[in-house]
Amino acid sequence: MPVGPTTRRRQLGADLRRLRELKGLTLEEAGLRVGISKATLSRYETKEGTVKWPAVDALCREYGASDEERLALVDLAKGARIQGWWRSLADPIPASMNLMLTLEDEVVREDHYACVYVPGLLQTRAYAEAVHRASEVQCAEREVQHMVDIRMKRQELLKRADPPQIWCVIDEAVLQRRVGGGAVMREQLQHLLTVSRLPHVTVQVLPFSTGAHAAAVGSFAILRGPSPELDVVYMDLLGGGLFMEKQPELQRYRLAFEYLSAQALDLESSAGFIDRISKES
Repeated sequence: MPVGPTTRRRQLGADLRRLRELKGLTLEEAGLRVGISKATLSRYETKEGTVKWPAVDALCREYGASDEERLALVDLAKGARIQGWWRSLADPIPASMNLMLTLEDEVVREDHYACVYVPGLLQTRAYAEAVHRASEVQCAEREVQHMVDIRMKRQELLKRADPPQIWCVIDEAVLQRRVGGGAVMREQLQHLLTVSRLPHVTVQVLPFSTGAHAAAVGSFAILRGPSPELDVVYMDLLGGGLFMEKQPELQRYRLAFEYLSAQALDLESSAGFIDRISKES
């Protein structure tokens, strides 16, 4: 999978910080040597805002990076300005969704735990419309359709030549909740069965009989990059989304997902469970 602008930007920040620390320089000392402020260099390292590739080149030379590494980081800096397909949309999208789309366009794997709704990547259009109408009660129908169109466009990553691995653990409550009515729910459940047969999609059911489990706090997704330090945890909140990328937070959610997967039904049992509920809807 090609590395996108956000992954490039985050990798660049991590590498610049590593090189500076190996050189034994503070942010202020390094900035003074190349003529940029401490605040600017801090933004470079913390992956905030744009970067100027000549500054990256100067920093690499000051840090004593090899020519190969210096050229690679300059290339990352240049590539960080590339924009995704959603930037050309006529209507604006929420800032948290903008970042979600950017990250999702670059992942190699997504781990989802869902306890309210089917994960967006696996939703049918009718189900997605029902979810948005319920969640955004003050939105005009045009806005609802705009957000659903984006969700459907997101799902095209499942059809890529080299798609990311998608692993979903879905709580039984999601399957039992009749979103949009019986017909919409039956279609959604059958769609879940269909996509679960794709080689890069795994769907497990966490039944009520499991009892207490490792993620009672709510739904979350782990967006995994080309290397573990580029992973991000996403939680959907009212009015936006929360992104977490500190290593202790990431490790906590990685471990929680491992436990959830271990507690959930196996693939064959999960498919049978979904099929049974579909027939009862």
